[in-house]
Amino acid sequence: MTLPARVSQDVPVTPDPTTLQPDTKDWTWVLERPCDECGFEAAAFDRNQIPRAFRRNAHVWFALLADPNAGERTRPDRWSTLEYACHVHDVHQIYHDRVSQMLTDDDPLFENWDQDRSAEEGRYGEQLPSIIGPTLVASAYAISDLYASVPPLSWHRPGRRSDGHRFTIESLARYQLHDVVHHLHDVRHASRAATVRAYDASAADYGVATADMPASVRTAIDRFAARLRPGARVLEVGSGSGRDAQVLESAGLSVRRTDITPAFVNLMRDAGYEADVVDPAIDDLTDPAAPGTPYAGVWADASLLHVDRDELPLVLSRLADATEPGGVLFAAVKEGDGEDWSIHGNVTAPRFFTYWREEPLRSVLSGAGWRVEQVEHETGDRGESWLQVTAVRA
Repeated sequence: MTLPARVSQDVPVTPDPTTLQPDTKDWTWVLERPCDECGFEAAAFDRNQIPRAFRRNAHVWFALLADPNAGERTRPDRWSTLEYACHVHDVHQIYHDRVSQMLTDDDPLFENWDQDRSAEEGRYGEQLPSIIGPTLVASAYAISDLYASVPPLSWHRPGRRSDGHRFTIESLARYQLHDVVHHLHDVRHASRAATVRAYDASAADYGVATADMPASVRTAIDRFAARLRPGARVLEVGSGSGRDAQVLESAGLSVRRTDITPAFVNLMRDAGYEADVVDPAIDDLTDPAAPGTPYAGVWADASLLHVDRDELPLVLSRLADATEPGGVLFAAVKEGDGEDWSIHGNVTAPRFFTYWREEPLRSVLSGAGWRVEQVEHETGDRGESWLQVTAVRA
């Protein structure tokens, strides 16, 4: 299906596309080592999971296109989320044609594809997100079904680009999967809003599903409270339904409840607690109950894992600036490499996650004004790995 060349009345006009610089790099190296930008490791990805991965990826794009600002460029030299989505749609169609050729012809030569010309002729910036979303999903499911239908002995059938690079169906699938995953990395500026929308839509259900506190979190609260004086004021980043705050207060602390998700804040207010909508990356962190007085501690249980890797140093620095010298930080993030989107669990709408290893996390904390005292490795209820950090304001 060809993208409709129609002008949308509700999508802002984007800057002149001539400000964009064509991408002339040869990306075939991603078949040999992890991508140094998005972190995706194509060579290690389970081939049997490739069809499902394309479907999951499409659902994230569909969610991102719900953003009213999806058609706006954050930089004049980079596509908007809408334009990237149009490109991903075309990628699925082009690769569907190529895989079909490889299944029917012997070592076919692929027709050249001028991606920049496609963007210009397809008027990517003028499309309707409400149309591109469903068509992208349909094209992703089509290529997913095609890969799922490849006979076991046909994965190594070859095909060639005009530059001489030869692919098998398997390497082409991995190459394409990196392409669409990498473009989610390109639009990660939209991840915050999409994650907030996901939690907003499921806040009440999420609160019920996570009402039982894991033993490791309760132990961490006991240790955290023991480090602070009775009645010490604590900034909680990402309070969610307020579960942790209640236990922190029962341990003798005073908690300022905050969350970036309005629905969570409304739940806490409905339950009789003061709570504020706060984005720790940009909002004033001053305690309204005690202006000018720094917090004695910061509690961030499973919240900073939604912060983009490049943005976490800023967030941690801002939290350090709001904390008194010697103040204590607790933070829990998921252990792993790269970044990903989740469309399962207690919230089915796509949520963005950044994964961390211990040493890089220690380095970021130290650079942001925290002295790391302890990093514990924990296993969650679903078998996922967590890093629980205790640090002190330097």
